[in-house]
Amino acid sequence: MNAPDPQFPIVLGLDTFGDVARDDQGRLVSHAQAIRNLVEEGVRAEAVGLDFFGVGEHHTPDMPLSAADVVLGAIAARTERIRLGSAVTVLSSDDPVRVFQRYSTLDAVSNGRAEVILGRGSSVDSFPLFGYDLKDYEELFEEKTNLFAELLKGGPVTWHGKTRAALVDQDVVPHVESGRFPAWIGVGGSPQSVIRAARYGFSLMLAIIGGSPRRFAPFSELFAHALDQLGQPARPVGVHSPGHVAHTDEQAAEEFWPHYLQVITHVSKTRGFRIPTKESYMHDIGPDGALYIGSPETVAQKIAANMTALGATRFDLKYGIGGLSHDKLMTNIELFGTKVAPRVRELLA
Repeated sequence: MNAPDPQFPIVLGLDTFGDVARDDQGRLVSHAQAIRNLVEEGVRAEAVGLDFFGVGEHHTPDMPLSAADVVLGAIAARTERIRLGSAVTVLSSDDPVRVFQRYSTLDAVSNGRAEVILGRGSSVDSFPLFGYDLKDYEELFEEKTNLFAELLKGGPVTWHGKTRAALVDQDVVPHVESGRFPAWIGVGGSPQSVIRAARYGFSLMLAIIGGSPRRFAPFSELFAHALDQLGQPARPVGVHSPGHVAHTDEQAAEEFWPHYLQVITHVSKTRGFRIPTKESYMHDIGPDGALYIGSPETVAQKIAANMTALGATRFDLKYGIGGLSHDKLMTNIELFGTKVAPRVRELLA
């Protein structure tokens, strides 16, 4: 097993895709209300002592978070300490200059609390929306990551590539007041992406949404080895995984299950996911599965064990799923901040 790297602080946070919730009568709320709820959830995350709040980019009716940075700016205006970032930004279908400008603006608004997690996009709704061809999936991400790495260095940028216009000694504003903001590469299963993160000096975020989390341990080891071989300084490893916290194991499992079944059944049509059974679901929320669902003690024990196995110093719980009520999400946030996070820190100490 790998111990978390002592040179990096333990970071515990929440990620959300802004799934549309249901109201007290079981009706889906509007997109506008879902976004307002999300702002309240981010504010609550700081109030309960969490370190990070991330919003993932999506472009679908059930996840209408197409402008995460705007939502994060609203949260920044009502908070003082919590770090705020994307989870993830689909860089392949965006412009690296605009992503840099939006998050450097967020960094200014939040007094230096911005982060960005970049990804290729496991869901690809943004590609046709913005006129990109999926056959260019790899080239788009490689070139745009290369440009984003140049932008993070600060100062005028000169860059040439195939996927966008060249930059020649271009001063990109706004300048970041507090120096380079943290940038991560989200990796869901590609060793090439691990190497890419090391090559450009980004931190590594392991997006583990299925199977045994411990099968990702070789990725952490590959990342550390690649950083060393490339002469890069050590970088932290984080984990992003879905879950739900309630007062008891039984309550958490029962609250999450019907919505999980409905959502996975729906997305299986386009993403090839296996449709879960109650038996497979119970395995996935067990010690060897990728879902962190249960009481605060159960979830804390699982987080601490897998952070140790993966050498991770950060864990972001992807909370919420389409159909769960805003009240249940707020309870999840409360329990994660006041019960789970302190217990994880105690276990890792």
